[in-house]
Amino acid sequence: MARLSGRIAIVTGGAKGIGRHYSEAMAAEGASVVIADIGGGDEAAAEIAARHGANSTLSVTCDVSNEEQVKNLVARTIERFGKIDVLVNNAALFAPLPHTSFQNIDVDLWDKVFAVNVRGSFLTAKHVAPHMIARKYGKIINIGSGVVYKGLPGMLHYSASKGAIATFTRTMSRELGEHNICVNTLAPGLVMSDTLVESGQHDDTLKNKVVASRAFKRDQMPADLLGALIFLSAAESDFVTGQTIAVDGGSINT
Repeated sequence: MARLSGRIAIVTGGAKGIGRHYSEAMAAEGASVVIADIGGGDEAAAEIAARHGANSTLSVTCDVSNEEQVKNLVARTIERFGKIDVLVNNAALFAPLPHTSFQNIDVDLWDKVFAVNVRGSFLTAKHVAPHMIARKYGKIINIGSGVVYKGLPGMLHYSASKGAIATFTRTMSRELGEHNICVNTLAPGLVMSDTLVESGQHDDTLKNKVVASRAFKRDQMPADLLGALIFLSAAESDFVTGQTIAVDGGSINT
């Protein structure tokens, strides 16, 4: 039996980049996946449905920083599938952000990064949690980053937002433990996703420095994250909560 058979998962930012790989991998393991993306996810949903059946996916256009849109996302998921087992808080601003001194970061951009990366995760968890609490079970997987542990010059807004996510996970795991809900952080390194490569914002100098810091001296690809994602979504991680699992080739040691 597939490891996620019968589970209903929401993946925010699930239509493109790493999020699309998450959506496809979870569907391949038997989950029905709700693709929540600000740009819509009909194309990704159609591909997943073609491979895994019409009931394997649902696409919902959603800006995770907007509470009314998040409420709609949760309502449509419950209406279609009747429950929510897994929430993957993946939506975030990163690839389009130019490297710049923190002194030159525009305040509006700072607020936008935190609105998506932090408030978005808060809002989705806030509105998904009651459905998990009612069933005394659930998995919330917050996508963090290795930059929390070593910093990334020129990306203070992004780095600080992911630092907030690390604390978000630890605190929420304490609050939801009595309801048998696991809350963990999956922390990638620098991943050569389509969106990152296409953005042109992160050059070979940065990439080469990151690769040099790893125990495994190679680029990280989206596929490298999928084993840990499925583990955190599946029954075998039912006694794992409040943890950060770094998947970055050994760039950091947790």
